[in-house]
Amino acid sequence: MKKYVPLILRIVLAIILIQTLRFKFTAHPDSIYIFETIGFEPYGRIGIGILELIAGVLLLIPKTVWAGALLSLGVIFGALVSHLTILGIEVNNDKGLLFYTALITFILSCSILYLYRKDIPILKHKS
Repeated sequence: MKKYVPLILRIVLAIILIQTLRFKFTAHPDSIYIFETIGFEPYGRIGIGILELIAGVLLLIPKTVWAGALLSLGVIFGALVSHLTILGIEVNNDKGLLFYTALITFILSCSILYLYRKDIPILKHKS
C-alpha cells in the first residue's frame, strides 16, 4: 500500500488541476469574475489554465512528477495569495470552496514535491 500512496496523490492532484480547466477554457462567469477582479482577464485565465494543464500532465509522467508538482505549487501559491489579498476566502457565495481547494492543492503539491525530491535534477548527487 505504501508504494501506491505517491501514485494516488499524483492522480488526485492531476484530477483537481485538470477538472478546473473547463471553467477557465469555457469562460465560465465565475472564472471571468475572478480573473477580472485580479486584473488578469482574459489572458491570465487562459495562461493559468495552460499552466495547470501542463502541471497535470507532468504529474502523470513518472520522470516529470517533480516538475508538475513544482509548477502546480507556483500556480496555486499565486491563487492563495490572490484569495488572501484581493478575492477573499469566499468568492461569489461559494462558502470558500475555491480557497479550500487551492489550499488542498498546495498541500498535495508540497507533499508530492517532497516525496519526489530525489528526482529533481539540481538536487541529484553526481557520482
